[in-house]
Amino acid sequence: MKGNWGTGLALALVGVLTAGCTLIGGNDQADGATVTLVTHDSWAAPQQVLDAFQQQTGIKIQVLKKGDAGALTNSLVLTKANPLGDVAYGVDSTFASRALSEGVFDSYTSPEADRGPQRYAVDSEHRLSAVDLGDVCLNVDTNWFASNGIPAPTSYDDLTDLRYKDLLVVENPATSSPGLAFLLGTIAKYGEQGWQSYWTKLKDNGLQTVSGWEEAYSQDFSGSSGKGPRPIVVSYASSPAAEIGDDGKPRTKALLDTCYRQVEYAGVLSGTKQPEKAQKVIDFLLSQQFQTTVADNMYVYPTRQGVALPTAWTQAAPLPPSPANLPGDRVQAGREQWIAQWRSLLGQ
Repeated sequence: MKGNWGTGLALALVGVLTAGCTLIGGNDQADGATVTLVTHDSWAAPQQVLDAFQQQTGIKIQVLKKGDAGALTNSLVLTKANPLGDVAYGVDSTFASRALSEGVFDSYTSPEADRGPQRYAVDSEHRLSAVDLGDVCLNVDTNWFASNGIPAPTSYDDLTDLRYKDLLVVENPATSSPGLAFLLGTIAKYGEQGWQSYWTKLKDNGLQTVSGWEEAYSQDFSGSSGKGPRPIVVSYASSPAAEIGDDGKPRTKALLDTCYRQVEYAGVLSGTKQPEKAQKVIDFLLSQQFQTTVADNMYVYPTRQGVALPTAWTQAAPLPPSPANLPGDRVQAGREQWIAQWRSLLGQ
């Protein structure tokens, strides 16, 4: 994939400071402007692109990571009277309604928004700008199933079959964005009258739950570098692109009939002392320069139109043709009740 600033750039992050912050951009400008970007733990961007932004604008971006998207949203809500930074990136469509109802973000319409991000707008006041999207889906370790002589599951219903007992790991929807997306996907599939029965069957079939995606995918999933014991995990449609073997083929597969659409947003935090500089960071996140980096670095799809995806994604990470989705107002109305019911059901 090629962009104006040269993609195929190194995937390394800048060194992490002890306070959990990363300073992005190596050449200080005369004005010494620093904008704090509050984000999730999966943030990654090429240093060359970030340095170029600083050289263009004189703005250094300081990154403050706050866990998964759910933990990030909780932090932003709890600190809205004294915000943690100037801009936030990573609040997604499963949590956006909560952040908006709590008044976390200020209105801002970027001049870059009409290049595609407006297709995913969730707020008439334009407080959130869509930066990227991903589809939360079940992923399977195809090599594990081939080695064990068991056909890989293909649907939600398959997971309740005894053949898949003790093989699934999912994230807690109270603490994890993909965990919540998976829960919402089952509600979209089975309805508010049927999803609890489905989860009861999953529990009876040896379901394992963990707090977040990093633990589920990197430690418990057998198809990742962690080589854990479970060959079925809740992850993303793009995850197989990270698991391509020496033969050029992915070692894992996303079950595209189990996907739930998740859009990640950025916004100017209400209460920032430097709103104009914060707005420039939003423009940057929607720009061609940054959008060409998101697939290679964060394994998500850009929202900007006309941005090419890596060649390998055609085979390993195609966009699901019809991912599930629930209206934002329905998620806002039901989220807390659904999570409480889930916790009661799973004994969490």
